[in-house]
Amino acid sequence: MHRRDGESVPVWDSGVRAFHWLLVLAIAASALTGFVLGRTTLAWHLAAGVAVAVLVGWRGVWGLLGSTYARFASFVFPPAAVLAHLRAGAHRRLGHNPLGALMVFALLLVPAAIVATGTVTLGGLLKQGPLRAFLCYATGRRWLDVHNVLAILLLVLIGLHLAGVAFESWRGRENLTAAMLTGRKPALPPADAARPARAHPVAAIVLALGLLAAGAGGVVALAALPGRGVPPAARNDIFDLQCGACHLAFPPSLAPAATWNAILADLPHHFGADASLSPDQVAAIRVWLDANAAEHWDTLPAHVLRVAAAGSLRISDTPGWQRLHRTIPAAVFAPGRLRHSDCGSCHADAASGMFAPQDIDIPEADQ
Repeated sequence: MHRRDGESVPVWDSGVRAFHWLLVLAIAASALTGFVLGRTTLAWHLAAGVAVAVLVGWRGVWGLLGSTYARFASFVFPPAAVLAHLRAGAHRRLGHNPLGALMVFALLLVPAAIVATGTVTLGGLLKQGPLRAFLCYATGRRWLDVHNVLAILLLVLIGLHLAGVAFESWRGRENLTAAMLTGRKPALPPADAARPARAHPVAAIVLALGLLAAGAGGVVALAALPGRGVPPAARNDIFDLQCGACHLAFPPSLAPAATWNAILADLPHHFGADASLSPDQVAAIRVWLDANAAEHWDTLPAHVLRVAAAGSLRISDTPGWQRLHRTIPAAVFAPGRLRHSDCGSCHADAASGMFAPQDIDIPEADQ
């Protein structure tokens, strides 16, 4: 059928357009919280990651049950088609052209890989999420590097995508950004004749919700399992009473057994105070500290803080503590404000020894 100049036809349905722009927002939030705002915004970073996972999952469902140009079958091209499109004069397509199709798949697979490596990192490094019971700290640490590399790769792909949209809009004399907003493209000149396919929105929504419910249930069940290398909570009444009277009764996982034994060996001169205890009390505390020291934990604080400071027994003098707190304004620890030992003032979960980034709230950090 002949179409008049200026006439447009529907191409991108609401499922594709909603996915596209919501994914833009989710990735922007992930990048902002991951690259700019730091670890105290981890809760928002995780929420953005969950949004990315849900959106990519939805696109997978809609790629099977959506309308004509939403379906993966409409933009799976052989290598020859990609090469032909690179040559000047390659014919225009209503749906994704071969290069655009490659970018679509890349922008689905890379975010999915980022979510996967982020989940591994979360489970091994922070002992959170559905993999916390299965992964060690070293695994989480290695995959954090992969997670970061993939995040940078995604930014590169986004840059190439924007450049490609601008180039194809110029070459094809059509506004591709506007098309993703309105869902419509110019009908002329004649383009590809894709096999029409009817969308099945109800089936897609039911399938997506079913997958979401099953996935969420699995995540919740797995996240409830004990973290690997996180021993059950064990307290010592003598330690809590005697040490907690002056400062936080530090979780034993924050220092190796050698450090704790050195501290117990000189309690009459305990960092400028007399903290003497009876021999029986010291013996009981020593047994408990030896059994629960950093060597027995596989958490990030235990790994980072187990390297003692040269010539000092203070946890706050360890290289790991100094590195983790290097961005804290000096005013926070000014005289009359917080002491370095006041962990609970910034970490809501300090007593557990986990020190989750989501539980950090630095008082008056902007002053």
